[in-house]
Amino acid sequence: MSQAQPSCGQWDADKIHRLPVRVYYEDTDFSGIVYHARYLHFFERGRTESLRALGIHHSELIASDDPIAFAVRSMQIDWIAPAKVDDALIVETLYRPNRGPRLIMGQAIRRGEQTLCTAELEAVIIDPNGRPKRPPRFMIEAWTPVLTLPAD
Repeated sequence: MSQAQPSCGQWDADKIHRLPVRVYYEDTDFSGIVYHARYLHFFERGRTESLRALGIHHSELIASDDPIAFAVRSMQIDWIAPAKVDDALIVETLYRPNRGPRLIMGQAIRRGEQTLCTAELEAVIIDPNGRPKRPPRFMIEAWTPVLTLPAD
C-alpha cells in the first residue's frame, strides 16, 4: 500500500506558489486568534513547499557532496487582520530576481480574498560554516521560470 504524500501546493500561471494551510488550536492564543509568531511558521512552510514543488529539497541540499542550506537574513512583516482557529488559509510565495547567494521572496497569507499578513524577505544560501555561497546551476534553472518583478 502506498502512502499518500502531503500536498506541496502548486505554482500557478501568475508565478505565485499557493499552499493551503488550516489554523489549528495550537496556532492560537487564549482568544482563538493566531499568535503573531505562528505566521512565521506558515511563511516557512510556504517557502519550503514552493522549493519542493520546484524539485529542490532541503534534505538533499544538506546531504549533497557540496552541502548548502538557506538562512533568512532579513524579513519585513505586516500584520493586517487576524486569522482565527479553523480558518482555511492560503500561503502565497513568489520569487524576485536576485544576485549572488541571495533569494528575495514576497509572501502573503490570505483567507479567501482578504490579505491577513504580508512579508518581504531575503534568504541567503550558506555552506556548512555559515558562509554565503552562490546557488548551484540546477537551483537557478529551477526558479528562473517563476521569477517575478516587484509590484510598483
